[in-house]
Amino acid sequence: MSEAVADGSAECFHCGSRVPRGAPWSITMGDTRQPLCCPGCEAVAHAIVDGGLESYYRFRTELPERPDERESVRAETWAVFDDPGLQRQFVHPEADSDRVHATLAVDGITCAACAWLIEHRLNALAGVDSSAVNLTHHRVRVSWDPETVKLSRILAEMAAIGYQAQPYEPDEAQARLQHEERMNVRRLIIAAVGMAQVMMFSIPIYVAGPEGIGEDFHALFHWLSFALTTPVVFFSAMPFFRNAVRDLRTRVLGMDVPVSLAIGFAYTASGYAVITGKGEIYFDSAAMFTFFLLFGRYVESRARRRSGHSGNAMAGALPLSAIRLTEEGEERILPASELAAGDRVLVKPGHGVPADGVIEDGESSLDESMLTGEYLPVTRRLGETVTGGSQNIESPLVVRVTHAGRDARVAGIVDLTDRAFASRPRLAQMAARMAHLFVLRLLLVTVVVTIVWWFIDPARMPWIMLSVLVVTCPCALALATPTALTAGHGQLHRRGVLVTRADAIESLSQLDRVILDKTGTLTSGQMTLVETRPLGDLDAERARTLAAALEARSEHPIARAFHPYRLATVRASEVASRTGQGLEGILEGRRWRLGKPDFAASEHALEAPGDGQWLLLSEEGEPRAWFALQDRVREDAADTVAALKALGLEVELLSGDTPGAAGDLARRLEIPTWRGSASPEDKLARIRECQAAGETVAMVGDGINDIPVLAGADVAIAMNGATDLARTSADAILLSPRLSRIVEAIEISRATRRVMRQNMIWSVCYNFTAMPIAAMGFVPPWLAAMGMSASSLVVVGNALRLNRFRSRAMPATAPLPKPSLEPSRVTP
Repeated sequence: MSEAVADGSAECFHCGSRVPRGAPWSITMGDTRQPLCCPGCEAVAHAIVDGGLESYYRFRTELPERPDERESVRAETWAVFDDPGLQRQFVHPEADSDRVHATLAVDGITCAACAWLIEHRLNALAGVDSSAVNLTHHRVRVSWDPETVKLSRILAEMAAIGYQAQPYEPDEAQARLQHEERMNVRRLIIAAVGMAQVMMFSIPIYVAGPEGIGEDFHALFHWLSFALTTPVVFFSAMPFFRNAVRDLRTRVLGMDVPVSLAIGFAYTASGYAVITGKGEIYFDSAAMFTFFLLFGRYVESRARRRSGHSGNAMAGALPLSAIRLTEEGEERILPASELAAGDRVLVKPGHGVPADGVIEDGESSLDESMLTGEYLPVTRRLGETVTGGSQNIESPLVVRVTHAGRDARVAGIVDLTDRAFASRPRLAQMAARMAHLFVLRLLLVTVVVTIVWWFIDPARMPWIMLSVLVVTCPCALALATPTALTAGHGQLHRRGVLVTRADAIESLSQLDRVILDKTGTLTSGQMTLVETRPLGDLDAERARTLAAALEARSEHPIARAFHPYRLATVRASEVASRTGQGLEGILEGRRWRLGKPDFAASEHALEAPGDGQWLLLSEEGEPRAWFALQDRVREDAADTVAALKALGLEVELLSGDTPGAAGDLARRLEIPTWRGSASPEDKLARIRECQAAGETVAMVGDGINDIPVLAGADVAIAMNGATDLARTSADAILLSPRLSRIVEAIEISRATRRVMRQNMIWSVCYNFTAMPIAAMGFVPPWLAAMGMSASSLVVVGNALRLNRFRSRAMPATAPLPKPSLEPSRVTP
């Protein structure tokens, strides 16, 4: 490692000021130790580098001001994140809004109460629109108005309540989570060993009684228990005490307050009894309570991370390095984060695709299972799109990058996953409020019980108070909904369904009607031209060429049907798309239209020459040619419709296609209610009509014309080939091409809601049953510790049943071939 020595002439790496001779402040960048001029610069530099944003120092255009060395050091630590150059790396604008959002990695989150506290504190800030904690991955997604509140204020507010936050970087965050998990395992091991040894000395005392064991051994066992319990309390239980102090400072009573009171009281009172020789000793209860509480939280955190593993793995799906090809064809290895749109990269067999792009050379099979949940590889050819994070299996590919880094589709999925926690089902909100209020009521009840037993039997009062504190700790109540939601999200993601709003799970579980679009939803959206009927003196080949020129810049499935007939010498100008109608443009000085008959030739009352989907080409309003298009019905469409009916749901088809085409498909799929030639306004009016009748409605679509309809539905589901705007409006996105995933999403949502209700009922019944029994003195402290831990494990175990979910409505089918992941604009 090289070192830049502060000899009195060196400049501060952070602010550029002169570094005093012998200054001890520094930071290591790569293999070089850089000098810093003061503690303020050291704090700021470490905050940037520890947040994974060291590239700030490579690309900054000017030096920041030197921070104050006294009180402002802490403020400057956060103020540096207001730098626009730094924010460009992790702060992103909201769609159709002047708001921005960022995902932050948070240290110190231990339970649902932490998530509630962070959200409650941030949402109270003026200018903060929403904040949502991802309890599984220790992240918080914050949306705010940069004109009203600065990011530094948000970070400082979190630090004030005891949570250090910094911009989320997958590698850095994963390293912190692994370090935290290792520390939790160490605390658990210390607690387990201490509990086992203390119980070994306590059991003879319980069995033999005071008369059955000598006084010397009696005192020795107590002193040994005292010594063995000390590291359990001061190391293993330290997070409980730290969090309790934080809660008291912020005047918010969390679960760690009664936990710390119980452990601290048991240890202190037992220690006093050993030293003075007066009173009862319950070191075993303190050690047992600490162990069972740590064990319960460890199992719960492991369950959450295992259920959310696919989402967490998605954050690190992009490879760290890439092979970029120069203009001369030379290979250069560089970090994948430095790729930009337009770069050409070589993806060798066995390597991951480093960014989204288009294949310029080669053909190979790609494993896209992390994205779609489909385990069979898919073949990608010249001109087709590939998604960053896919694994190349067979042959080398040359890919032209279209979206890299944070603009890649994988990064967008991670952001949508975090957005899913911005709202919670009503059951989850109710459970969070109940757990928060229950702590205060528990403490009040404990005070009353203590006073009553002071008059009844002062000798038993301390241990009855301890039992009440322990047995009624609302851990199970706080875990009732987060564990179920996390398991539900994980199960949905493994099946290729990405829920972008958490309250969608509750709405999916209460659906009454599912409305389906036709093109791109019930059909594959892969249109083919099957017939051309010229009108007048225009020949068929010329008609196809003119239509292809109008569709040249469109990504609509209909446009792809005309792509084989494009000629470079024939180009259209002033091309405009009319939603749900067609296209128009100028060709050779004449205005041509392609689309529905009443749009292309509005002055002529024309009917399609046959069944199916027909488009009319017109010149200056005069019909010139008919085109017949055919779209393949999805292989699992019939099974999906039948399964939706089996779940007790009404199924309806609303299509912009002709009534003949829509009716034919509805009869083939046995959909009783359908409508053709439906405009977006007609579809939205139909949804409003169903909602007015008291129904909860889901809309499934994929195109720009579906956006107002998706926005108006109770649950909006976008297909895997949906446009970016349709994905933004959706509550759930199908990453897999299987239409049957909709059925599984509804079943999983119902199961998740059922588990949440079961957990809530169990938690409430347990607490209200255990409290009076403990208050009457029938529960010793050691049994209280076991009961509290058992109640938490029951909740976690019940939620984990969701991991074994099997669909009952859908038959087992072979994996379906996957269409292109390229976004498309669909007009029914």
